Amino acid sequence: MSARFVSLSILLFAGAAFPLHAATFCVATTGSDANPGSSSAPWKTVQKAADSLAPGDTALVRGGVYQEAVTVHVTGSPAGGFVAFKNYPGETPVLDGAALQVPPGDTGLFLIADRSYVAIEGFEIRNYQANSGSRVPAGIFITGASHDLTLLSNCVHDIVNTNKNGNAFGIAVYGTSPAQPVSNFVARGNEIFHLKTGNSESFVLNGNVIRFDVSGNFIHDNNNIGIDFAGFERACPDPAQDRARDGVCRANVVSNITAGANPSYGAGDLSADGIYCDGCSNVLIELNQVHHSDIGVELASEHANGTADRVTLRGNLIWSNSTEGIAIGGYDAKRGRTLNCDIVSNTLWHNDTRQGGSGEIYLQYYTASNTFLHNIIAANSQNLLIDSPFPGTNNFVDWNVYAAPGGPNNARWIWQGRTRTGFTAWRAATANDPHSSFAGSPALNMALTNSLPAPVPPP
Repeated sequence: MSARFVSLSILLFAGAAFPLHAATFCVATTGSDANPGSSSAPWKTVQKAADSLAPGDTALVRGGVYQEAVTVHVTGSPAGGFVAFKNYPGETPVLDGAALQVPPGDTGLFLIADRSYVAIEGFEIRNYQANSGSRVPAGIFITGASHDLTLLSNCVHDIVNTNKNGNAFGIAVYGTSPAQPVSNFVARGNEIFHLKTGNSESFVLNGNVIRFDVSGNFIHDNNNIGIDFAGFERACPDPAQDRARDGVCRANVVSNITAGANPSYGAGDLSADGIYCDGCSNVLIELNQVHHSDIGVELASEHANGTADRVTLRGNLIWSNSTEGIAIGGYDAKRGRTLNCDIVSNTLWHNDTRQGGSGEIYLQYYTASNTFLHNIIAANSQNLLIDSPFPGTNNFVDWNVYAAPGGPNNARWIWQGRTRTGFTAWRAATANDPHSSFAGSPALNMALTNSLPAPVPPP
């Protein structure tokens, strides 16, 4: 790991720690907001805590169902510490939106706008739904000039928009202020599942968002993108700052992300990414598991003048995704570019399960100066390892280990639109992989199969 990312990780871990609390209050479904908020006389609503805490204070929320959407009106401080909303030990508070109407504008079962030093831990957040192109339900929505925020061990599920032109989010972080980025954002140990997000994402960082740590989360069984680091979407009015950047995405598990039945897309569309860098910059994506989704990981930009650049995709385990394992570059000639990205030490196994011809690694339009090094790449029965059908510039492939059922003589690579069959022909024609090797497919497939974790069933 580079010194820069070590320093960043230390900063983020330090920022996530809760300081000594000035006071602890209690919330319970049996309480009253006229009470003092003590353990024997608790408040009744989480909103009361969100209106009342001072820097360093903690609200311990007892188990039970709270039918409310909470807007955080308090803020912490560097000197006083975080304001923290936390589950009472051994209990699970539930914010349930089933009886609530989704209002217009920014909304969420937790809404944080222009607040700082706020922590949310141990909540179940569920059942916020709309059927509207103008109403956007979210489990947790963070926006404006918010910074120093921590989300730990929350469970977000059944956030739904059933309108064909609708949007919804499990967790959304929108950096909309050009003066103050959303910075020092930490999300660890959260579970996000059973979402119907329409055109939007399960978990997104969009716009002016810097210095983030998204680690150890479990995102699964949703009908659009799992984790998205986005840019050039006009979330921030300053184009120079309108992209997620300078962060870490580590040790997340992303599975069963597919747009195949999403009404916002065509029938059978299989374009939902497990992890998506859509115009992000300087992000380390490492040690994640992405499987049984449409696309495993994609580094790209959907906007003509946008780029995904200086992304390190390292040490990830990517398998059994239906369209391809890794994709880089714009998905058509009207999109942006992928530049100066390093795809290193990843394991790809039997992706492109629909056998549509994308293979394990797919280079799309406008790719330049990207490297693919020290990866283990095992094709399925179509024997297609890398597909690069369009011109690229200075992309380089080496020090990889390949496997395919047809063996080295029948394995296929497509480079600059030309198919090369056989490992020897591939290396001779392209000058790629001078130090790479081709492993015996049965032995490697057995080793990889035995090393893959068992898919986790949905709850």
